[in-house]
Amino acid sequence: MIRSVPRRWLVLDIVGSVFGFLVTAPLAFIMGAGSLSAWLTPDWLAIAVSVVVSAALWGAAAISRLTPAIALAISWGACLLQMLTGLPPMASNVAVFVVLFATAAWGSRRLLWTGGASAVAGGVVAGLYIGVQQFGMTGSLLSEGVRVLLVAALMGSVAGLSLALSWGAGLLWRQVVRGREIRDAQLRAEATAAEEAERVRIARDMHDVVAHSLAVVIAQADGARYAAASDPKVAQEALGTIAQTARGALSDVRMLLTQLRHRQGDGPQPTLADLETLFAQVRRAGVEPRVTVDPTPPGEPPAAIQLAVYRILQEALTNALRHGTGGVDVRLSWWADAVDVTVSNAVSGDDRPSIGGHGVIGMRERAQLVGGTLQAGRDGDQFTVSARLPVGPSSSSGTGLSS
Repeated sequence: MIRSVPRRWLVLDIVGSVFGFLVTAPLAFIMGAGSLSAWLTPDWLAIAVSVVVSAALWGAAAISRLTPAIALAISWGACLLQMLTGLPPMASNVAVFVVLFATAAWGSRRLLWTGGASAVAGGVVAGLYIGVQQFGMTGSLLSEGVRVLLVAALMGSVAGLSLALSWGAGLLWRQVVRGREIRDAQLRAEATAAEEAERVRIARDMHDVVAHSLAVVIAQADGARYAAASDPKVAQEALGTIAQTARGALSDVRMLLTQLRHRQGDGPQPTLADLETLFAQVRRAGVEPRVTVDPTPPGEPPAAIQLAVYRILQEALTNALRHGTGGVDVRLSWWADAVDVTVSNAVSGDDRPSIGGHGVIGMRERAQLVGGTLQAGRDGDQFTVSARLPVGPSSSSGTGLSS
Protein backbone atom coordinates (compact mmCIF):
# COMPACT_ATOMS: atom_id res chain seq x y z
CA MET A 1 0.00 0.00 0.00
CA ILE A 2 2.84 2.41 0.82
CA ARG A 3 6.01 2.47 -1.24
CA SER A 4 9.46 3.62 -0.27
CA VAL A 5 9.99 6.96 -2.01
CA PRO A 6 13.10 9.16 -1.83
CA ARG A 7 12.44 12.27 0.22
CA ARG A 8 13.29 14.65 -2.61
CA TRP A 9 10.60 13.12 -4.85
CA LEU A 10 8.01 13.22 -2.08
CA VAL A 11 8.77 16.89 -1.39
CA LEU A 12 8.58 17.64 -5.12
CA ASP A 13 5.15 15.94 -5.36
CA ILE A 14 3.79 17.86 -2.38
CA VAL A 15 5.11 21.21 -3.61
CA GLY A 16 3.72 20.59 -7.10
CA SER A 17 0.30 19.60 -5.73
CA VAL A 18 0.12 22.66 -3.50
CA PHE A 19 0.97 24.84 -6.49
CA GLY A 20 -1.71 23.10 -8.57
CA PHE A 21 -4.31 23.63 -5.82
CA LEU A 22 -3.43 27.33 -5.46
CA VAL A 23 -3.77 27.82 -9.22
CA THR A 24 -7.01 25.85 -9.80
CA ALA A 25 -8.99 26.37 -6.57
CA PRO A 26 -9.59 30.15 -7.04
CA LEU A 27 -11.37 29.34 -10.28
CA ALA A 28 -14.24 28.05 -8.14
CA PHE A 29 -14.71 31.54 -6.71
CA ILE A 30 -14.71 33.04 -10.20
CA MET A 31 -17.30 30.53 -11.35
CA GLY A 32 -19.25 31.23 -8.16
CA ALA A 33 -20.11 34.68 -9.47
CA GLY A 34 -22.90 32.94 -11.31
CA SER A 35 -24.52 29.71 -10.27
CA LEU A 36 -21.81 27.18 -9.42
CA SER A 37 -24.21 24.37 -8.66
CA ALA A 38 -27.88 24.04 -9.43
CA TRP A 39 -28.23 21.54 -6.57
CA LEU A 40 -26.48 23.44 -3.75
CA THR A 41 -27.59 26.75 -2.25
CA PRO A 42 -26.36 29.23 -1.26
CA ASP A 43 -23.36 29.72 -3.53
CA TRP A 44 -20.87 29.82 -0.68
CA LEU A 45 -21.75 26.23 0.14
CA ALA A 46 -21.12 25.19 -3.45
CA ILE A 47 -17.83 27.07 -3.41
CA ALA A 48 -16.83 25.40 -0.14
CA VAL A 49 -17.59 21.95 -1.55
CA SER A 50 -15.63 22.73 -4.71
CA VAL A 51 -12.64 23.76 -2.58
CA VAL A 52 -12.90 20.51 -0.61
CA VAL A 53 -13.06 18.51 -3.84
CA SER A 54 -10.06 20.38 -5.25
CA ALA A 55 -8.07 19.84 -2.07
CA ALA A 56 -8.91 16.12 -2.09
CA LEU A 57 -7.90 15.71 -5.73
CA TRP A 58 -4.58 17.53 -5.34
CA GLY A 59 -3.96 15.73 -2.06
CA ALA A 60 -4.38 12.45 -3.91
CA ALA A 61 -1.92 13.67 -6.53
CA ALA A 62 0.58 14.57 -3.77
CA ILE A 63 0.60 11.01 -2.39
CA SER A 64 0.14 9.19 -5.71
CA ARG A 65 3.81 8.19 -5.93
CA LEU A 66 3.88 7.14 -2.26
CA THR A 67 0.64 5.12 -2.25
CA PRO A 68 -1.12 4.91 -5.65
CA ALA A 69 -3.96 2.72 -4.29
CA ILE A 70 -5.07 5.22 -1.64
CA ALA A 71 -4.64 8.09 -4.11
CA LEU A 72 -6.96 6.35 -6.59
CA ALA A 73 -9.56 5.74 -3.87
CA ILE A 74 -9.46 9.41 -2.78
CA SER A 75 -9.81 10.55 -6.39
CA TRP A 76 -12.90 8.39 -6.94
CA GLY A 77 -14.40 9.68 -3.69
CA ALA A 78 -13.76 13.31 -4.62
CA CYS A 79 -15.22 12.88 -8.12
CA LEU A 80 -18.32 11.13 -6.78
CA LEU A 81 -18.83 13.97 -4.29
CA GLN A 82 -18.46 16.45 -7.14
CA MET A 83 -21.17 14.68 -9.19
CA LEU A 84 -23.52 14.14 -6.24
CA THR A 85 -23.45 17.86 -5.44
CA GLY A 86 -23.96 18.88 -9.07
CA LEU A 87 -20.64 20.67 -9.46
CA PRO A 88 -19.51 21.09 -13.09
CA PRO A 89 -16.09 19.89 -14.35
CA MET A 90 -13.36 21.96 -12.72
CA ALA A 91 -9.74 22.73 -13.48
CA SER A 92 -8.80 20.68 -10.41
CA ASN A 93 -9.94 17.53 -12.21
CA VAL A 94 -6.63 17.47 -14.07
CA ALA A 95 -5.17 16.00 -10.85
CA VAL A 96 -6.95 12.76 -11.80
CA PHE A 97 -4.53 12.43 -14.73
CA VAL A 98 -1.61 12.47 -12.29
CA VAL A 99 -3.22 9.76 -10.16
CA LEU A 100 -3.92 7.49 -13.14
CA PHE A 101 -0.35 7.93 -14.32
CA ALA A 102 0.85 6.85 -10.86
CA THR A 103 -1.33 3.73 -10.76
CA ALA A 104 0.18 2.52 -14.03
CA ALA A 105 3.75 3.63 -13.32
CA TRP A 106 4.23 2.55 -9.68
CA GLY A 107 1.21 0.45 -8.67
CA SER A 108 1.08 -3.32 -8.31
CA ARG A 109 -0.07 -5.46 -11.22
CA ARG A 110 -3.62 -5.54 -9.82
CA LEU A 111 -3.64 -1.78 -9.29
CA LEU A 112 -2.27 -1.30 -12.80
CA TRP A 113 -5.35 -2.89 -14.35
CA THR A 114 -7.63 -1.29 -11.76
CA GLY A 115 -6.32 2.07 -12.95
CA GLY A 116 -6.99 1.09 -16.58
CA ALA A 117 -10.55 0.08 -15.72
CA SER A 118 -10.97 3.34 -13.82
CA ALA A 119 -9.91 5.30 -16.90
CA VAL A 120 -12.58 3.57 -19.01
CA ALA A 121 -15.29 3.75 -16.35
CA GLY A 122 -14.39 7.36 -15.54
CA GLY A 123 -14.78 8.35 -19.18
CA VAL A 124 -18.23 6.75 -19.40
CA VAL A 125 -19.45 8.25 -16.11
CA ALA A 126 -18.03 11.68 -16.93
CA GLY A 127 -19.70 11.69 -20.35
CA LEU A 128 -23.11 10.76 -18.93
CA TYR A 129 -22.76 13.29 -16.10
CA ILE A 130 -21.82 16.14 -18.41
CA GLY A 131 -24.66 15.27 -20.79
CA VAL A 132 -27.26 15.21 -18.03
CA GLN A 133 -25.91 18.34 -16.35
CA GLN A 134 -25.80 20.42 -19.50
CA PHE A 135 -29.20 19.60 -20.89
CA GLY A 136 -31.27 18.09 -18.07
CA MET A 137 -34.47 16.15 -18.64
CA THR A 138 -36.88 18.98 -19.58
CA GLY A 139 -39.32 19.10 -22.43
CA SER A 140 -39.85 16.04 -24.54
CA LEU A 141 -38.28 13.07 -22.83
CA LEU A 142 -37.42 11.43 -26.15
CA SER A 143 -35.76 14.48 -27.74
CA GLU A 144 -33.88 15.47 -24.61
CA GLY A 145 -32.82 11.86 -24.03
CA VAL A 146 -31.32 11.57 -27.51
CA ARG A 147 -29.45 14.85 -27.02
CA VAL A 148 -28.13 13.70 -23.67
CA LEU A 149 -26.90 10.42 -25.14
CA LEU A 150 -25.21 12.15 -28.06
CA VAL A 151 -23.46 14.67 -25.84
CA ALA A 152 -22.61 11.92 -23.34
CA ALA A 153 -21.06 9.82 -26.09
CA LEU A 154 -19.01 12.76 -27.37
CA MET A 155 -17.84 14.01 -23.99
CA GLY A 156 -17.33 10.46 -22.69
CA SER A 157 -15.07 9.68 -25.64
CA VAL A 158 -13.02 12.82 -25.05
CA ALA A 159 -12.77 12.24 -21.30
CA GLY A 160 -12.09 8.53 -21.67
CA LEU A 161 -9.39 9.13 -24.25
CA SER A 162 -7.73 11.73 -22.04
CA LEU A 163 -7.81 9.45 -19.01
CA ALA A 164 -6.55 6.49 -21.04
CA LEU A 165 -3.67 8.57 -22.39
CA SER A 166 -2.52 9.49 -18.88
CA TRP A 167 -2.80 5.85 -17.79
CA GLY A 168 -0.96 4.72 -20.93
CA ALA A 169 1.83 7.22 -20.27
CA GLY A 170 2.26 5.68 -16.82
CA LEU A 171 2.35 2.20 -18.35
CA LEU A 172 5.03 3.32 -20.80
CA TRP A 173 7.08 4.76 -17.94
CA ARG A 174 6.65 1.47 -16.07
CA GLN A 175 8.10 -0.43 -19.04
CA VAL A 176 11.00 2.01 -19.36
CA VAL A 177 11.87 1.60 -15.68
CA ARG A 178 11.57 -2.18 -15.89
CA GLY A 179 13.76 -2.28 -18.97
CA ARG A 180 16.35 -0.18 -17.18
CA GLU A 181 16.25 -2.51 -14.17
CA ILE A 182 16.62 -5.56 -16.40
CA ARG A 183 19.55 -3.95 -18.21
CA ASP A 184 21.21 -3.04 -14.90
CA ALA A 185 20.67 -6.57 -13.60
CA GLN A 186 22.16 -7.99 -16.80
CA LEU A 187 25.19 -5.71 -16.49
CA ARG A 188 25.66 -6.77 -12.87
CA ALA A 189 25.37 -10.43 -13.84
CA GLU A 190 27.90 -9.96 -16.64
CA ALA A 191 30.27 -8.15 -14.27
CA THR A 192 29.90 -10.93 -11.70
CA ALA A 193 30.53 -13.57 -14.37
CA ALA A 194 33.60 -11.68 -15.59
CA GLU A 195 34.93 -11.39 -12.05
CA GLU A 196 34.34 -15.10 -11.46
CA ALA A 197 36.11 -15.97 -14.70
CA GLU A 198 39.01 -13.75 -13.69
CA ARG A 199 39.23 -15.41 -10.28
CA VAL A 200 39.20 -18.84 -11.92
CA ARG A 201 41.93 -17.77 -14.35
CA ILE A 202 44.12 -16.38 -11.56
CA ALA A 203 43.56 -19.46 -9.41
CA ARG A 204 44.45 -21.70 -12.36
CA ASP A 205 47.61 -19.74 -13.17
CA MET A 206 48.66 -19.62 -9.52
CA HIS A 207 48.14 -23.35 -9.20
CA ASP A 208 50.09 -24.08 -12.37
CA VAL A 209 53.04 -21.97 -11.26
CA VAL A 210 53.12 -22.67 -7.53
CA ALA A 211 52.22 -26.36 -7.55
CA HIS A 212 54.82 -27.25 -10.16
CA SER A 213 57.54 -25.17 -8.54
CA LEU A 214 56.83 -26.57 -5.07
CA ALA A 215 56.83 -30.12 -6.42
CA VAL A 216 60.31 -29.54 -7.91
CA VAL A 217 61.53 -27.87 -4.71
CA ILE A 218 60.25 -30.72 -2.53
CA ALA A 219 61.80 -33.38 -4.75
CA GLN A 220 65.14 -31.56 -4.80
CA ALA A 221 65.04 -30.95 -1.05
CA ASP A 222 64.39 -34.64 -0.36
CA GLY A 223 67.22 -35.62 -2.67
CA ALA A 224 69.60 -33.12 -1.11
CA ARG A 225 68.80 -34.34 2.38
CA TYR A 226 69.61 -37.95 1.56
CA ALA A 227 72.67 -37.08 -0.52
CA ALA A 228 74.17 -34.55 1.90
CA ALA A 229 76.00 -37.17 3.95
CA SER A 230 77.42 -39.22 1.08
CA ASP A 231 77.82 -36.73 -1.78
CA PRO A 232 77.87 -33.02 -0.79
CA LYS A 233 78.30 -32.03 -4.44
CA VAL A 234 74.90 -33.50 -5.34
CA ALA A 235 73.35 -31.70 -2.40
CA GLN A 236 74.91 -28.45 -3.58
CA GLU A 237 73.47 -28.92 -7.08
CA ALA A 238 70.05 -29.68 -5.61
CA LEU A 239 70.17 -26.51 -3.54
CA GLY A 240 71.05 -24.56 -6.67
CA THR A 241 68.06 -26.07 -8.50
CA ILE A 242 65.82 -25.20 -5.54
CA ALA A 243 66.99 -21.57 -5.59
CA GLN A 244 66.57 -21.28 -9.37
CA THR A 245 63.09 -22.82 -9.31
CA ALA A 246 61.99 -20.65 -6.40
CA ARG A 247 63.21 -17.47 -8.14
CA GLY A 248 61.34 -18.39 -11.30
CA ALA A 249 58.15 -19.13 -9.34
CA LEU A 250 58.48 -15.86 -7.42
CA SER A 251 58.84 -13.95 -10.69
CA ASP A 252 55.73 -15.61 -12.13
CA VAL A 253 53.71 -14.93 -8.97
CA ARG A 254 54.77 -11.28 -8.97
CA MET A 255 53.64 -10.95 -12.58
CA LEU A 256 50.23 -12.45 -11.73
CA LEU A 257 49.83 -10.15 -8.73
CA THR A 258 50.74 -7.14 -10.86
CA GLN A 259 48.08 -8.08 -13.40
CA LEU A 260 45.54 -8.50 -10.60
CA ARG A 261 46.35 -5.22 -8.85
CA HIS A 262 46.65 -2.97 -11.90
CA ARG A 263 44.36 -4.80 -14.35
CA GLN A 264 47.11 -4.93 -16.93
CA GLY A 265 47.05 -7.15 -19.98
CA ASP A 266 48.57 -10.59 -19.96
CA GLY A 267 52.33 -10.64 -19.59
CA PRO A 268 54.70 -12.96 -21.45
CA GLN A 269 53.28 -16.49 -21.50
CA PRO A 270 55.13 -19.79 -21.90
CA THR A 271 55.47 -21.21 -25.41
CA LEU A 272 56.67 -24.48 -26.91
CA ALA A 273 60.22 -23.14 -26.75
CA ASP A 274 59.98 -23.24 -22.92
CA LEU A 275 59.18 -26.96 -22.81
CA GLU A 276 62.88 -27.93 -22.76
CA THR A 277 63.32 -25.84 -19.59
CA LEU A 278 60.28 -27.57 -18.07
CA PHE A 279 61.64 -31.01 -18.92
CA ALA A 280 65.02 -30.05 -17.50
CA GLN A 281 63.43 -29.05 -14.21
CA VAL A 282 61.68 -32.43 -14.01
CA ARG A 283 64.97 -34.24 -14.75
CA ARG A 284 66.75 -32.34 -12.00
CA ALA A 285 63.95 -33.38 -9.64
CA GLY A 286 64.81 -37.00 -10.27
CA VAL A 287 62.19 -38.02 -12.86
CA GLU A 288 63.17 -38.77 -16.44
CA PRO A 289 60.59 -37.59 -19.01
CA ARG A 290 60.63 -39.72 -22.17
CA VAL A 291 59.37 -37.26 -24.77
CA THR A 292 58.13 -38.22 -28.22
CA VAL A 293 56.99 -35.65 -30.77
CA ASP A 294 55.53 -37.36 -33.84
CA PRO A 295 54.48 -35.79 -36.06
CA THR A 296 56.10 -32.44 -35.37
CA PRO A 297 54.26 -29.11 -35.74
CA PRO A 298 53.87 -28.22 -39.43
CA GLY A 299 54.21 -24.52 -38.57
CA GLU A 300 53.93 -22.07 -35.70
CA PRO A 301 50.89 -23.11 -33.62
CA PRO A 302 48.63 -20.38 -32.23
CA ALA A 303 49.83 -18.82 -28.99
CA ALA A 304 46.74 -20.03 -27.11
CA ILE A 305 47.45 -23.64 -28.14
CA GLN A 306 51.11 -23.33 -27.13
CA LEU A 307 50.11 -21.99 -23.71
CA ALA A 308 47.52 -24.74 -23.22
CA VAL A 309 50.02 -27.46 -24.17
CA TYR A 310 52.64 -26.04 -21.81
CA ARG A 311 50.27 -25.71 -18.84
CA ILE A 312 48.77 -29.18 -19.33
CA LEU A 313 52.22 -30.74 -19.52
CA GLN A 314 53.36 -28.71 -16.51
CA GLU A 315 50.50 -29.95 -14.33
CA ALA A 316 50.70 -33.53 -15.61
CA LEU A 317 54.46 -33.64 -14.87
CA THR A 318 53.82 -32.11 -11.45
CA ASN A 319 51.40 -34.95 -10.70
CA ALA A 320 54.02 -37.43 -11.90
CA LEU A 321 56.56 -35.91 -9.50
CA ARG A 322 54.16 -36.08 -6.57
CA HIS A 323 52.46 -39.42 -7.16
CA GLY A 324 54.45 -41.31 -9.77
CA THR A 325 57.20 -43.91 -9.58
CA GLY A 326 59.96 -44.04 -12.15
CA GLY A 327 59.92 -42.20 -15.45
CA VAL A 328 57.06 -40.53 -17.29
CA ASP A 329 56.10 -40.89 -20.95
CA VAL A 330 55.16 -37.72 -22.84
CA ARG A 331 53.82 -37.82 -26.38
CA LEU A 332 52.87 -34.89 -28.61
CA SER A 333 51.23 -35.56 -31.96
CA TRP A 334 50.78 -32.46 -34.10
CA TRP A 335 48.18 -33.14 -36.79
CA ALA A 336 46.86 -30.73 -39.37
CA ASP A 337 43.77 -29.81 -37.36
CA ALA A 338 44.62 -30.83 -33.79
CA VAL A 339 47.34 -31.77 -31.34
CA ASP A 340 47.16 -34.83 -29.09
CA VAL A 341 48.88 -34.59 -25.71
CA THR A 342 49.43 -37.75 -23.68
CA VAL A 343 51.27 -38.04 -20.36
CA SER A 344 51.51 -41.43 -18.65
CA ASN A 345 53.36 -42.51 -15.53
CA ALA A 346 53.34 -45.45 -13.15
CA VAL A 347 51.75 -45.07 -9.71
CA SER A 348 51.99 -47.40 -6.77
CA GLY A 349 49.22 -48.61 -4.45
CA ASP A 350 46.48 -46.13 -3.83
CA ASP A 351 48.69 -43.12 -4.49
CA ARG A 352 47.05 -41.31 -7.39
CA PRO A 353 46.16 -37.77 -8.37
CA SER A 354 42.65 -36.74 -7.38
CA ILE A 355 40.34 -36.68 -10.39
CA GLY A 356 38.39 -33.82 -8.82
CA GLY A 357 41.46 -31.94 -7.57
CA HIS A 358 42.49 -28.47 -8.62
CA GLY A 359 45.18 -29.79 -10.95
CA VAL A 360 42.96 -32.02 -13.08
CA ILE A 361 40.20 -29.38 -13.06
CA GLY A 362 42.71 -26.77 -14.20
CA MET A 363 43.98 -28.98 -17.03
CA ARG A 364 40.44 -29.67 -18.18
CA GLU A 365 39.65 -25.94 -18.12
CA ARG A 366 42.81 -25.24 -20.13
CA ALA A 367 41.63 -27.66 -22.79
CA GLN A 368 38.08 -26.31 -22.83
CA LEU A 369 39.28 -22.72 -23.20
CA VAL A 370 40.74 -23.56 -26.61
CA GLY A 371 37.83 -25.80 -27.59
CA GLY A 372 39.48 -29.10 -26.71
CA THR A 373 38.82 -32.02 -24.40
CA LEU A 374 40.84 -33.74 -21.68
CA GLN A 375 40.51 -37.03 -19.83
CA ALA A 376 42.52 -38.13 -16.81
CA GLY A 377 42.34 -41.41 -14.93
CA ARG A 378 44.07 -44.54 -13.71
CA ASP A 379 44.30 -47.72 -15.75
CA GLY A 380 45.94 -50.43 -13.71
CA ASP A 381 49.24 -49.11 -12.40
CA GLN A 382 49.33 -46.29 -14.95
CA PHE A 383 47.86 -42.83 -14.57
CA THR A 384 47.24 -41.19 -17.95
CA VAL A 385 46.33 -37.66 -18.96
CA SER A 386 45.09 -37.40 -22.55
CA ALA A 387 44.04 -34.18 -24.26
CA ARG A 388 43.05 -33.24 -27.78
CA LEU A 389 43.27 -29.56 -28.72
CA PRO A 390 42.04 -28.17 -32.05
CA VAL A 391 44.64 -26.22 -34.03
CA GLY A 392 43.69 -23.43 -36.42
CA PRO A 393 45.62 -22.36 -39.52
CA SER A 394 49.34 -22.16 -38.80
CA SER A 395 52.01 -19.89 -40.20
CA SER A 396 54.82 -20.98 -42.46
CA SER A 397 57.54 -20.89 -39.80
CA GLY A 398 58.27 -24.28 -38.24
CA THR A 399 59.01 -25.19 -34.66
CA GLY A 400 60.25 -28.65 -33.76
CA LEU A 401 60.74 -30.43 -30.46
CA SER A 402 62.98 -33.32 -29.65
CA SER A 403 64.23 -35.07 -26.59
